[in-house]
Amino acid sequence: MEFLELINFYVIPGIVLGSIYALGAVGITLIFAILRYAHLAHGDLATLGAFIALAVVTGLGVSPLLALPIAIIATAAVAVGIDKVFYEHLRERPKIVTVMASLGIALMIRAVVQVVWGVDTETYSRGIVRPENYFGLRIRDREILTFIAMIVLVGGLQLFLTRSKWGKAMRAMSDNPNLALLSGIDNKKVVMLTWIIAGGLCAASGVFLGLNTELKSMMGWQMLLPMFAAAILGGVGRIEGAVLGGLIVGIAEELSVLVIPSEYKAAMAFAILLFMLLVRPTGLLKGKVL
Repeated sequence: MEFLELINFYVIPGIVLGSIYALGAVGITLIFAILRYAHLAHGDLATLGAFIALAVVTGLGVSPLLALPIAIIATAAVAVGIDKVFYEHLRERPKIVTVMASLGIALMIRAVVQVVWGVDTETYSRGIVRPENYFGLRIRDREILTFIAMIVLVGGLQLFLTRSKWGKAMRAMSDNPNLALLSGIDNKKVVMLTWIIAGGLCAASGVFLGLNTELKSMMGWQMLLPMFAAAILGGVGRIEGAVLGGLIVGIAEELSVLVIPSEYKAAMAFAILLFMLLVRPTGLLKGKVL
């Protein structure tokens, strides 16, 4: 196989898929860093965001990119509502209780999606989109947009966390919750901000997955393991680690079809997750220990 063919058929799709995983993994790593538990409904929130965008696309006749902000806002509101109704009263309970509750929430969200939109495969647009040729690299416009959007969203989040008052409060809660509370930081506002950001990133990951593939009611559940693998690989609690982990997992999944059937490429994410937990639980960039 020629080098350009390898890049066009495996590496570029891997980068696009990795960008989608990175958006979801950033939300996972934020929730774990501040709330200290693994959120198993993360993938289904991404599905909900993708189908909300579909409703806007079909209802208003706009492009998925114009529907994206609406999906982000709506999914962020749903995430905050879920926390208020289902998770808030479990704060003082063992974290495993909240983890199991999040699994129930995942099933509830999926059921809502299936009832409202059905179980059939949907798409944002019909027809074949042919890739453009850039110096021998065959790339579709939506693939470029996916990567750029990931960079912009994560870059904006980094600026918010490092430059703004509430971003610094979130970092303080992540580093030392007790000291942050003693310093007068409003825990409830930090938690709400965490869910707003995580929900919005969920919506973005779901929309871009649907834009580059198809929309299915199980799409979020199927990318939950790769998103967790990306967060753990990069280092839980590290935003840049989630991006690095997402890109590595996405490229590894696509390259794996060179040696294993494509139906089993999801096993690559499991293998990466298992390897990192055994060898380096803190991840490549030394995040929090699970």
